[in-house]
Amino acid sequence: MVPVGVYVYLKHTLILHFVVLFLQRVNLSFDFPFYGHILKEITVATGGFIYTGDILHRMLTATQYIAPLMANLDPSLSKNSTVFYFDNGTALVVQWNRIPLQDNISLGTFTFQAVLHSDGRIVFAYKEIPFDINDISTENHPVKVGLSDAFVVLHEIQQIPNVRRRTIYEYHKVDILKSKIENSSAVEIIPLPTCLQFSSCGPCVTSQIGFNCSWCSRLRRCSSGFDRNRQDWVDFGCPEERRDLRCLGTTDVTNVTSFHLAQTTAPVTTTAKQQRSSSMTSEPPSRTSSVTNPSTRGSTFALLAGIVMVMVIMGAAVLVLVYLYNHPTSSVSLFFMERRPTRWPIMKFRRGSSRPSYAEVEAPESEQKEGFIVPDQRERFLVSES
Repeated sequence: MVPVGVYVYLKHTLILHFVVLFLQRVNLSFDFPFYGHILKEITVATGGFIYTGDILHRMLTATQYIAPLMANLDPSLSKNSTVFYFDNGTALVVQWNRIPLQDNISLGTFTFQAVLHSDGRIVFAYKEIPFDINDISTENHPVKVGLSDAFVVLHEIQQIPNVRRRTIYEYHKVDILKSKIENSSAVEIIPLPTCLQFSSCGPCVTSQIGFNCSWCSRLRRCSSGFDRNRQDWVDFGCPEERRDLRCLGTTDVTNVTSFHLAQTTAPVTTTAKQQRSSSMTSEPPSRTSSVTNPSTRGSTFALLAGIVMVMVIMGAAVLVLVYLYNHPTSSVSLFFMERRPTRWPIMKFRRGSSRPSYAEVEAPESEQKEGFIVPDQRERFLVSES
């Protein structure tokens, strides 16, 4: 366990696994919850980040990452540079040790860690940061500190058989302020609950965790619609499925474990001298009662009375129209004919006017612009062909 603000330096012993490639797949000995999804394995990259996706593609640095310091780091430029990891059964520690930048070796080397805990907490610890990471060039490689997750959707191309287009949609991202990263500093990221933690309908639809959770009976899954299982959510028609509240009185409340936590909080940066711990408590959802509320009966009666009143008024109007049609010379018919709309003063003004009652205004051609849609900041699409 690595407390906040305490840097743990791992010695290069036999129990540590040296990463000899630029990408190394690592099987975890524990279940690691990331945005509500349980990860069994991750990919360690020498570029200062951990890739959490299942599909390897050329957009690795854009989505689905845990990045203590993603930059153009190259351990092959120095004999003293190493990247290794250690799994103790409850946490995975990955250390990037004395690694220089490929763009400029003379600037110094970086030493830092990322610790993934079995409860979903993530700790970034920094030992050697030779200069402000805001000054690192992004020309050849992006520079990021934080988290990101995305879902992948596959589309078939009808014109080309056996070829599918892969669209990567980044639905959430956490950026940590780079100016706070310095020597002997640490960042702890604590997960928050998401819809995926609920395994039954009742707790799902009554949850108040900041997300619009919905229960899909076809998948028997609780979700907000934006997670890694987005394609299944759409393919099975879950967005169109109506919210069924009948499960509130029949579904038992189940215990929710902290292993299915997801959405992350705003990161808190602390120094080695300022240790801080955080805890989260949750109250179990209350059971619903099967006794009918008297106010519900009253509202139902009022609704039925209103419907009957509307039907009576419509029937009376139909009878009046039939009477006027069959008795055109009656006093009532003459009364309405004298006050028909065509004899109103405003209608006389419209008929006597030579101009229409409205005008269409067209902008000059030099001022016309093509229409475009500005997406939300979270909606970033990255497309690659496979």
